[in-house]
Amino acid sequence: MKLTGAQILCQSLVNEGVEVIFGYPGGSVLPLYDTLSQYPQLRHILVRHEQGAAHAADGYARATDKVGVCLATSGPGATNLVTGIANACLDSSPIVAITGQVARPFIGKDAFQEIDITGITLPITKHNYLVLDVGSLAKTVKEAFHLARTGRPGPVLIDIPRDVFVDQVEFNYPSEVDLPGYRPTLRGNPLQIKKVIKLIAEAERPLIIAGRGIIISGACPELRELAETVQMPVVTTLLGIGCFPESHALSLGMLGMHGMAYANMAVNNADLIVAIGMRFDDRATAKVSAFAPHARIVHIDIDPAEIGKNVRVDVPIVGDVRTVLRSLNKQLTPAQHGAWLRQLDEWRKQHPSTTIRESDSLLPQFVIRKLYEVTQGEAIIVTGVGQNQMWSAQHYCYNRPDRLISSGGLGTMGFELPAALGVKIGRPDDIVWCVAGDGGFQMTVQELGTIAQEKAAVKIAIINNGYLGMVRQWQELFFGRRYVATPLHCPDFIKIAEAYSIPALNVKTKEEVVPAIEQALDEPGPFLINFVVEPEENVYPMVPPGAALHEIIEEPKKEVTSWPRRNTP
Repeated sequence: MKLTGAQILCQSLVNEGVEVIFGYPGGSVLPLYDTLSQYPQLRHILVRHEQGAAHAADGYARATDKVGVCLATSGPGATNLVTGIANACLDSSPIVAITGQVARPFIGKDAFQEIDITGITLPITKHNYLVLDVGSLAKTVKEAFHLARTGRPGPVLIDIPRDVFVDQVEFNYPSEVDLPGYRPTLRGNPLQIKKVIKLIAEAERPLIIAGRGIIISGACPELRELAETVQMPVVTTLLGIGCFPESHALSLGMLGMHGMAYANMAVNNADLIVAIGMRFDDRATAKVSAFAPHARIVHIDIDPAEIGKNVRVDVPIVGDVRTVLRSLNKQLTPAQHGAWLRQLDEWRKQHPSTTIRESDSLLPQFVIRKLYEVTQGEAIIVTGVGQNQMWSAQHYCYNRPDRLISSGGLGTMGFELPAALGVKIGRPDDIVWCVAGDGGFQMTVQELGTIAQEKAAVKIAIINNGYLGMVRQWQELFFGRRYVATPLHCPDFIKIAEAYSIPALNVKTKEEVVPAIEQALDEPGPFLINFVVEPEENVYPMVPPGAALHEIIEEPKKEVTSWPRRNTP
């Protein structure tokens, strides 16, 4: 039976198990949109900006372990996806981005809304395609989804000219892919695994650094078995948070620029680092030349390009971390490291990194702690980047994977609101909180319209300090407190929410926090709370730029000072 290119694409998406598409229509994709009505299995979510589509697909993918799908027209529609695609690339999130292109006769002639989106996205996709023949469309879709979800996951883009959508051909969806040049290594080298066993047996101060690869691989049980069998403490990267229960006695929390002081001290004093599913990002390692100076380093990762890229490695193992850890755990001999664990406990007492000082004003970390207490740690927290992200990482306790969904590698302001929408669409029965700064929230505030239209029960906490907070913090500490372009005039967020028929509250005191959170949770639909917090509160601990992990700035002892706000609704 002959189908049009648009029908082939829709049926191929159905065959791949796609249920949701986040998109925005335009001229080049009109034949596709006209065809969507024939496929009720495909739910289309109309975002308010294509960047929101990419972030929503990303959030959906992380929350469901499925491939997220976003759709945009040619030209500006396609380029508006770029930030979201780059975000998914750096955070290893499986999405397929589908873009329309001008008709084939106009390609290369600077036609209206023509742009070389495959060229633009070449460095930020796992692979991309320009489909010039409708006969290759089904095969392309099959390959794209296989590439996006296997090996190290990532974004794949399919660019389809307008006339390919209307061309017809016999539809045959391939049952498997044939990509001879793409063979991800899943099983670790047995000899390398034996070397790791020997290093663990010899170590006196071993430490695991666990990253998002643990979560992607589904290796949380294997990680816990490893840690408990040999009594090896665990620190996590930002995106690895939740892969190991933070309430566990062996958990040291997050390392890095704003990680726990005792976690960074553990890295600095360890004699063995077993790094699993992480890429030694600069925010985690700080000064690379001073990273883990006393330690032998084992690096387990599915992406061979990450091995040795940033940090020297003594024993590299390329493979799926769940598969590797299962092999490793079978050969482990139980061990104890009492002296090392006692030293770590002492550092915890001396450097209590998550203590919240008493204050008459509303502190942002107090808001996050109360959010944790009211939700009992069962909410999914979605953040962008900045102070709101770090406070959410530090002061909410995560005992399960994918409870913190955030923009890590790209550090994208505005990720939080559309990503929270994607998470809620994918996990409708879970409580989803978007924690946003007043700056990041305004970058994608229009997605309140999508949330309202879809009646998605996303709860929104704006940490409103009247500044671009993290940049202001750097200006305070390293640039003589010269606040250039960081004081932020904000609109009345309550009125904006109400304009979208979303109920909202202002909260300015500590006493109002818990009742407001409880009211938001009682509301069946979306709800927004504008927390007006201490304007010049800083995130601590902090490793200064260029410093080593152990050169930590901890929160100074100080009296609470009420700084004048730039704008209070």
